[in-house]
Amino acid sequence: MDTLEELNRRGFVEESIDPTLDLFAEIEKLKKEKNAIILAHYYQEPDIQDVADYLGDSLGLSQEAAKTDADIIVFAGVHFMAETAKILSPKKTVLLPDVKAGCSLADSCPPHLFKKFKEKYPDHLVITYVNCTAELKAMSDIVCTSTNAVKIVESLPKEQKIIFGPDKNLGAWVSKQTGRDMVLWNGACMVHEIFSREKITKLKQRHPNAKFIAHPECEEAVLQMADYIGSTTGLLNYSINNPAQEFIVATESGIIHQMEKANPLKTFIPAPPNNNCACNDCPYMKRNTLEKLYLCLKNGTPEVTVPEHIIEAARKPIERMLEISARYGL
Repeated sequence: MDTLEELNRRGFVEESIDPTLDLFAEIEKLKKEKNAIILAHYYQEPDIQDVADYLGDSLGLSQEAAKTDADIIVFAGVHFMAETAKILSPKKTVLLPDVKAGCSLADSCPPHLFKKFKEKYPDHLVITYVNCTAELKAMSDIVCTSTNAVKIVESLPKEQKIIFGPDKNLGAWVSKQTGRDMVLWNGACMVHEIFSREKITKLKQRHPNAKFIAHPECEEAVLQMADYIGSTTGLLNYSINNPAQEFIVATESGIIHQMEKANPLKTFIPAPPNNNCACNDCPYMKRNTLEKLYLCLKNGTPEVTVPEHIIEAARKPIERMLEISARYGL
């Protein structure tokens, strides 16, 4: 049986916090004391976004993790993101506020099954979307994000055969953009698969001047309706640069906080999913809270570790991604 100390180290024991504590001030104090940096994804809750040292999408977060001088990286995101930071900065301590913050897309591609899938196509180069486990990255030739996936595929010779995983929707969209016939793993993100084309159609009718913008992890039927398709950062930039005053947003609703901050006079409407909720939240991303972030920084747990041989194998395809991204100014 695990001891209380062991359970606490792994992040399974809740610690009470004085409700009068100014968590924002305490977090700032701890960051300075421990030379720590907080990296947060756009899908985190607003309080976490506001306290982060760097806020971004998967590509930006990977780039920041690779260059930071901090001793401790607190990754306010999901497990695969913290793993990526550890792979790129193996000598640094990487913490995750909630150890159970996983990813439905990463879960849809078990490494042992992908290994067998890969063996069926021995002459194919493997490109994996960053939303996957460290073990899957270690089986890859290049890692990509939704920001750079098209450029990475286009950088390869046209005769090069490609396996793309784990996201079939992103893979299909990249295939359409590049004209490349890729072998796709049948995986998907639960958040982006649940958008309702029927409900979005009705919403567009009620807001005829609104621009409908979508992440390429959405299904093809939803992407066909979009005025703009892009990564999380791409969607944010589009909302800033486009003169439209209303936007229907088909991605995780956390990004709307930044859209509203950058465009206080514009209206942002979360695209409705095919359930009774009015918006679309990732239950894994939302496991992280400001309280958990404070405790994580205070106690130095839970820590994310990656086996040495996986770090060595996974680092190469991630670095190749960063090199190609830098070449194209991404």
